[in-house]
Amino acid sequence: MNGLVEFLNRLGPVRIAAMGAVTLALVGFFAFVIMRVTQPAMGVLYADLGPEDSSAIVKDLEQRAIKFELREDGRAISVPRSDIARLRMDLASKGMPAGGSVGYEIFDKGDAFSSTSFVQGVNQLRALEGELARTIRSLSKVQSARVHLVIPERKLFERDREPASASIALKVSGELDSGQVRAIRHLVASAVDGMKPERISIVDDRGRLLADGARGENTGAAAAEEKQLSYERRMRTQVEEIVASIVGQGRTRVQVAAEIDVNRVQQTSESFDPESRVVRSTQTRNESQASTEAKDGQVTVGNELPGAKSDANGQQKDQSQKSEEIVNYEISRTTRTEVVEGGRVKRLSVAVLVDGVYTKSAAGEVTYQPRPQDELDRIAALVRSSIGFDGKRGDQIEVVNLRFAEAPPLAETPAAPTGFMALLTPTRDDMMRGVELTVLALLVLIVTLVVVRPLVRTILAPLGPQTRLVEALAGAGVGPDGVRQGAIAGPAKREPPVVEETEASRMLDIARVQGQVQARSVERIGEIVKENPAGTATILRQWINEEAA
Repeated sequence: MNGLVEFLNRLGPVRIAAMGAVTLALVGFFAFVIMRVTQPAMGVLYADLGPEDSSAIVKDLEQRAIKFELREDGRAISVPRSDIARLRMDLASKGMPAGGSVGYEIFDKGDAFSSTSFVQGVNQLRALEGELARTIRSLSKVQSARVHLVIPERKLFERDREPASASIALKVSGELDSGQVRAIRHLVASAVDGMKPERISIVDDRGRLLADGARGENTGAAAAEEKQLSYERRMRTQVEEIVASIVGQGRTRVQVAAEIDVNRVQQTSESFDPESRVVRSTQTRNESQASTEAKDGQVTVGNELPGAKSDANGQQKDQSQKSEEIVNYEISRTTRTEVVEGGRVKRLSVAVLVDGVYTKSAAGEVTYQPRPQDELDRIAALVRSSIGFDGKRGDQIEVVNLRFAEAPPLAETPAAPTGFMALLTPTRDDMMRGVELTVLALLVLIVTLVVVRPLVRTILAPLGPQTRLVEALAGAGVGPDGVRQGAIAGPAKREPPVVEETEASRMLDIARVQGQVQARSVERIGEIVKENPAGTATILRQWINEEAA
């Protein structure tokens, strides 16, 4: 402890305070560096969120005890990059984010007594639109939906009321067939009073009109056109998928033109089979007749009566018999009624355009080669099979090979590296993280060389003989005036060397400062020796004895 106290006394209070302040600053700096290094890299979980979605997601993250950051006034949420994929799947299973639509929960907030009828009507319309949008988003191919309803206000003493209408904007993944589009229209029409499916228009995120609500009167023609477009779209998708698997994605163009018969035909036919007979009825008739003549030739009334017995003496004149049979036959008859609905394909034309083959030489030059004819014939055969080609109805298929205006990129997409190769091929996030760590390492190095190293060298610098003599006199309690005191002033404090641009200039400055300190120390020691010769001799005698021992 005596050595520690002596060391602290030698440093002085000013130097100790400076050392404490520098130590605290260094501790804070290195703590900041350690926190930045150990902090996980943050990534954006969701952006452009509404207040409702942001609040729900933050509440879920707090329950999971996951670190997060709010940015852009709460519209963006950042979480550790390693948890982004898992959190998105978990939140999607809970229906978050909901897309900012407001449902009937809007009536749970606010004061109903202070709201006007106009505000209540607007809230009711918003709630109905939000609930319909949520229901439509629950479909498998629909990613997001927005619903706009136009419900005319019923006025007093009004007989004719304008029917309600709606427009729906969908963001879909894939293609919606006609059945799914009709399902959405009937879903909305059933939820709104006075709305018909023909008054609903549907548009997808590509700007394509899936359902036209402005042609409600001409439903027959609209349905026929919609059926034709749906059929052509389905055929085009089938052909593109099978051809793209051979020539590559984006290297084929397909157009389908279908001629649809929209007429409804009803045919009735009746045929008879003469070989197939069935007895329907039979009628048989037998007749027998006989006449006699009297012996004396007398004709009486009794003889002519039916059933009268002939006289034994009479003579038979003539006798006849007649038999008749009538048979009625039923001939087999077939009656056939056939109803052919509209929508039959009368003729189908398919045009397939495929690109050629591009090769890249060692010098980097791109060359184009057309596809061989046998390959085009095989592609045409696949197209015929996929669309149900029928030559009797006049179907036509053309497969043409032409060079596209834009050549495909020939740069090969490398596979995702794993293991040690992943360290050699860093991503953009890894590079930014490396730059951040490099900057922090440079700051640590600069602080260590500029602040820590000079401070340590100053503290651990050895004491010169002049300083030792002054400290010995101070320990003996001899002051400058010859009177013993508790301590004398120590040597002048060394000024720390000033860091200059070059090493030579820095060394010259240090030497100049040390020379000034030594000269001042020698002058002061001389003054002390002159004023206290007896004490000085005693101290020198003690040093001689210590060295001899």
